[in-house]
Amino acid sequence: MARPSSMHVAVVGAGIVGAAAAHFLAAAGVRVTLLDASGPAAGATGASDGAVSVASKRPGPMMDLARHARAFYGQLEAEGLFNGLFHRRSTFLIAQNALEAELVSQHGADLALAGERVIEVARADLVKRIPGLGDGVTAALEIPDDGHALGYQITARLLQRSDIDVRRRAPVSEIVVRDGRAVGVALTDEILSVDAVLVAAGIGSAHLLNLGDILIPRKGQMIVTDRASTGRPAIDGHLMAASYLAAKRGIVLDRSHIGLVIDPLVTGQFLLGGSREDNRSDHRTDAVTVSAILRAALALYPPLGARRVVRTFAGVRTASRDGLPIIGRHPHVDGFVIATGFEGDGICLGPFMGESAARMILDRPPAADLSMLTPTRFAKGGSTA
Repeated sequence: MARPSSMHVAVVGAGIVGAAAAHFLAAAGVRVTLLDASGPAAGATGASDGAVSVASKRPGPMMDLARHARAFYGQLEAEGLFNGLFHRRSTFLIAQNALEAELVSQHGADLALAGERVIEVARADLVKRIPGLGDGVTAALEIPDDGHALGYQITARLLQRSDIDVRRRAPVSEIVVRDGRAVGVALTDEILSVDAVLVAAGIGSAHLLNLGDILIPRKGQMIVTDRASTGRPAIDGHLMAASYLAAKRGIVLDRSHIGLVIDPLVTGQFLLGGSREDNRSDHRTDAVTVSAILRAALALYPPLGARRVVRTFAGVRTASRDGLPIIGRHPHVDGFVIATGFEGDGICLGPFMGESAARMILDRPPAADLSMLTPTRFAKGGSTA
C-alpha cells in the first residue's frame, strides 16, 4: 500500500457514505477522485428522512453501531464540521393497541440493555408535549438522545470541506484488477488508474461486485407537507409508530407495507413516511400508497389534517440478503473496499461508516468492531467476485 501522501483512491458513489469516506481520505492526505453516475446525494441519500436514530434500530449489531454513529455525529458537530446541520431531538415510540404496546415495551427493554436512555411517557404527559395526539395512542417511550440531519446537507458539507476531485455523470462500468489488486476503474471513455478503490454506490454496487443475489432494492415513498410553524420543528420530537419497529424487527403486525414515521423538520414542515417495497427500483409514487401513509399519519396525529401535501417522492434503498450492511475489504482483491447495503439506516450510519471505510483503505483499524458486516460472510456462495 502506498503512503497516504502518494496514494490515489477512486471512491465510487457520492452518497453520504462515499462522501464521508472521500472526506476522511482527503483529510489524511490522500488524492481522491469521487465518481457518481449522477451526482452527490442523487440517490437514496437525497430521498430519505434525517433520523440519526438509535431508537429505530433492531437489537444487536445495528443498535450498537448506531450508538457509535450517533456519537460520531456529536463529535463532528462539536468539532465544527456538522455545525448547524446536526440537531438533537427525542424519538417517541408510539403504540396504538395492546399488541403494539407489547412490541414497544420489548423494544424499549432492548434499547436499555444496549445502554440507551429510555423514558416511559404517560399519555397525559405526552399530550401536553404533543397536543392533538390521536385518541388511539395507548403507550409511548421517549428516547431522548437521538438526533436529526438531512443527508444531502451532510454530503454537501463533507465535500465543501474537502480537496476532492468530484466527477458527476461518471458511471463506472468495471473495477480494473491486475495480479489480484484493484488498480483502476473503467469509465465511459477512459481507464482511471488508482492505488485503491472503494465502492459505495448503493444498489449500483450490485453489478460492479456481482452481488445481484445479495443486494435487494427496497423502494420507499414519502410525503412532505407545508409549514405548520416557521423556523422551528412543529412538534417536540420524532414520532415512530410500532409498525416501523415491527418492520425493522421482522415482525408482521398486519398486511400493510407501511412503517409510519412523522418527522418534524426544522423548516416547520412534516416529512411522513414511508413504504417498504421490496424489489422495486422505480422512483414513482402512487395514490394508493400515499393514501395509506396519510391515513396512518392522521390516525396517529390528527392535526396533520390541516396541512397540505406539497410533495411526494420515492427513494430506492439498498438492503442486503441478511439485513445487515456490507462493509469491509474484498475477500479476493487487494486494495478494494466495499461499503453498501445500508437500507434506511444510511443517514444515521453514513459518516461513521464512511470514516471506517477510509480507515480500511489506509490499513487502519475502524473505531468499532465491524467484523459482522464483512463481505466475506457471503464469499462461500461465490457471490462476491
